[in-house]
Amino acid sequence: MQIGVLGGTGPAGSGLAARLASVGFDVVVGSRSKYRAMEVRDKILTRWPERELAIEAGDNHAAASAEVVFVATPWDAAAATVKECDRELKGKVVISMANALARVGHEFQPLVPPRGSVAASVQAAIPRSLVAASMHHVPAAELGDINHPVESDVLVCSDHPSATATTIDIVSKIPDLRAVDAGELSNAAPIEAFAAVLLQVNVKYKTRVAVRFTGLPA
Repeated sequence: MQIGVLGGTGPAGSGLAARLASVGFDVVVGSRSKYRAMEVRDKILTRWPERELAIEAGDNHAAASAEVVFVATPWDAAAATVKECDRELKGKVVISMANALARVGHEFQPLVPPRGSVAASVQAAIPRSLVAASMHHVPAAELGDINHPVESDVLVCSDHPSATATTIDIVSKIPDLRAVDAGELSNAAPIEAFAAVLLQVNVKYKTRVAVRFTGLPA
């Protein structure tokens, strides 16, 4: 499977690209500038010279041409970015991973995007696509450090069963990540907002926390 990452030049997007490539996916790092994407791709490959990472680079339209597409742009650019790629994204599973947050003093506060969540705004911008929300609580730095496992439960929600199934399958390919079906896309709002709590805990305890749920079947 080839996976595109829109906005793949930021910490979350580049970390995701490296991690997906490390478990055997073909990845296309996308950006508004294909040259910026090429720089980030080269940086990833230089960091892991012993790995055979299948990572290509291009603009966002090139990344949107992949079979499945993650949206790793800043939250306030997510809807506009996917709308520009509507033709390439038609009928595809599109996975939104952005959180709408603002830092106010020493605290992180969740914001309320149009339609209640970033994922819902993305779905409204590309109604012919199958949008899922996922990967909101996985620390970007740990995600990109592919020599070490990243341990977390990963909530997945969507109004499209096939998008949920595809996202769960991708997440499950990454060792030590466990995908959890969290229902319909309306649940993206509290899932995204909870990232503010995790960041606040990180600041207070100078660590990188992750989410784990008890009581789930193996």
